[in-house]
Amino acid sequence: MPEISLLSGPEAVRVGFYVCHCGTNIGGTVDVKALAGYAASLPRVAVSRDYKYMCSDPGQALIEQDIADHKLNRVVVASCSPLLHEATFRRALGRAGLNPFFLQMVNIREHVSWVHLDKKAATEKAQDLVRAAVRRVALHKPLQKRRVDINPSVLVVGGGIAGIHAALTLADAGKQVYLVEREPTIGGHMAMFDKTFPTLDCAACILTPKMTAVGSHPNIKLWTYSEVVKVDGYVGNYKVQVKHKPRYVIDDLCIGCQECIAACVYKEGKTPDEFNLGLSKRKPVYLPFPQAVPQKVVIDRDTCIEFKSGKCKKTCIEACGDRLAIDFKQKETFDEIEIGAIILTTGFKTFAPERNPYSGYGRYPNVYTSLEVERLINASGPTGGEVILRDGKKPASVGIIHCVGSRDANTNRWCSKVCCMYSLKLAHLIKEHTGAEVFNFYIDMRTPGKGYEEFYDRLLDEGVHFVRGRVAEVSDWAVHPSEEGKLVIRAEDTLAGFVRRIPVDMVVLSVGLEPQADAQDVRRLFNISCASEGWFLERHPKLAPVSTFTEGIYIAGACQGPKDIPDSVAQAGAAAAEALALIDAKSVELEPYTASILEEECSGCKSCISLCPYQAIAFVEEKKRAYINEVLCKGCGTCVAGCPSGSIKQNFFEDEEIFEEIEGVLAYA
Repeated sequence: MPEISLLSGPEAVRVGFYVCHCGTNIGGTVDVKALAGYAASLPRVAVSRDYKYMCSDPGQALIEQDIADHKLNRVVVASCSPLLHEATFRRALGRAGLNPFFLQMVNIREHVSWVHLDKKAATEKAQDLVRAAVRRVALHKPLQKRRVDINPSVLVVGGGIAGIHAALTLADAGKQVYLVEREPTIGGHMAMFDKTFPTLDCAACILTPKMTAVGSHPNIKLWTYSEVVKVDGYVGNYKVQVKHKPRYVIDDLCIGCQECIAACVYKEGKTPDEFNLGLSKRKPVYLPFPQAVPQKVVIDRDTCIEFKSGKCKKTCIEACGDRLAIDFKQKETFDEIEIGAIILTTGFKTFAPERNPYSGYGRYPNVYTSLEVERLINASGPTGGEVILRDGKKPASVGIIHCVGSRDANTNRWCSKVCCMYSLKLAHLIKEHTGAEVFNFYIDMRTPGKGYEEFYDRLLDEGVHFVRGRVAEVSDWAVHPSEEGKLVIRAEDTLAGFVRRIPVDMVVLSVGLEPQADAQDVRRLFNISCASEGWFLERHPKLAPVSTFTEGIYIAGACQGPKDIPDSVAQAGAAAAEALALIDAKSVELEPYTASILEEECSGCKSCISLCPYQAIAFVEEKKRAYINEVLCKGCGTCVAGCPSGSIKQNFFEDEEIFEEIEGVLAYA
């Protein structure tokens, strides 16, 4: 191990130590003045100070001034997590003319103050960590960041309202955008809605112009019925492979006339219509909904006679005429694109109420999910906007049950955020369409958005009933003549203080929001993280809510967590702004925490190649040695730990630095 020079001679290590009070976050548990005094007694420490807020401008200026006045060449800052402010203090070192990597941070907030109550013990632990950092920083080397050029194109994955808004924002700024959607049309869940709360604007009137703008924008390449299957590369230079599923209709030749649908031998549809959630039927050749973008039909090979038996009369081809747009031999195709940034807007799925047996869904035909009711109310829905039950009747009384699949230890603990408001909206619309008596069963009424509380007050004025209490069950068991032929909702009314039985004709389940079923597969594909609930994880919930821990990949909309349309649009705009800032910089700095291979010690065993999660390691046959591409390397250290010959080293985490830090922690002086 190399000797560390003492405080003498021109190469002497001179350390400046700074400890932050962080208000009472640190100062309330750690004796920061005593800690500064202890650091001053350590070898190589030339300056030791404490300050109320080190991350503030005066705190940074203090470090910069000391570097000049005391000829400091190493700095240790004891404060909060490096994740939060390491970049802040590195910039301060850079402004003072010192290499930014001559900095070592000690996390005495999360690792000490926030996890201990005993002030004396906490201060002693902080001293151990400071001693380790002072010893370690002496071995730091002057690393340099590298710059790589950025491809100015952006990929947006997911064509709901968040993806649409992000794509249009970037395209209007002059950037080339690829929008990939796995369904045959863009629009997402918003396309299913009738009205939006709290203003009751027509959802289609808001969404359709934006969908059309996406389809016609010269800077947007729209790929529907497509999926991302492979992602390689690094920030600014991603290579993405996109698979296009066969529509069995040639996009460039189809004009959306829909004559093939009318000509299909299935005079009546036999397949449940996915867009109408099975409330209606469709033919094997279909358009998802009237305002679909692109206006291209799709042939479902699972139900089409031609694919099942090969004996179809192919009347659809005859109807298409000279356009020759239908191609039953169409195969899946692939495109590979190069882009600089990626925005994920893959959305959510609704809770399946069959998981809650008390809800009655699937047992009683007149129990509906909220999304099914959205389709019933919609003028383009299966009943033309008339609320007609499965038994053919119009409901005279309706019960809306909140928090189905949300705020429940048996299903999902989180609040789905939108359920209260869309339940109020459905109560208003059902009453408007049917004149029915409407009951809302809720746990707590949550209306935190702009105009939301006012909308709640409006429903109270309209005579909607509100019962505060969790519903125990929905059944058809009658104990009174008035309940005969009805669905009975049994719930505890916590305001009145007794259990109520309310007979209704129709039950609406306000189902919560959940991560997409393939969220784990998607996060592995794009090398991002998921929270414990399954939502995509942001870099920081407050300071970086749309960034991920993978540089150049951003998230927006309900894939990050439950949110309503305004929040989804706002977040999509933020993600687009982050991507725009990245690609407009034209180049990006890469952290120098990369690994490298000592060729003379490498045995060529190839163990490291399979370990690397970033495909940054290759085997050079001519030399029979492994090689690390420093641009692809993210400095995770997996190969360093796994190398059996110890021939891989990593900048900033070299063995000597780690051993010195360990010795510092274990030392008593």
